[in-house]
Amino acid sequence: MSDELWKRDEIESPCVKICVIHPEARMCIGCFRTPEEIRRWSRFTSDERREIMAGLAERGKTLIKRRGGRGARLGRDPAATANAQVVFAPKED
Repeated sequence: MSDELWKRDEIESPCVKICVIHPEARMCIGCFRTPEEIRRWSRFTSDERREIMAGLAERGKTLIKRRGGRGARLGRDPAATANAQVVFAPKED
């Protein structure tokens, strides 16, 4: 399907086609809109859309991408975890 089909003479959607709602923040991790804003987007006036769009970048800062797998989730320093793995490695004869 072509995006041309969805072109209109109005402010564009901030959607980047990564549509996943963060379970705690209750906002889309792609466009940073709330589920309610996504649902009502087509009914908002251009001024309402501009107001929402103006605040999206700041909202995005509240989501932090985790790196480092389980160690990062548990609050461990990835370097410390790597070093701990070396310390507990079996010695070679």
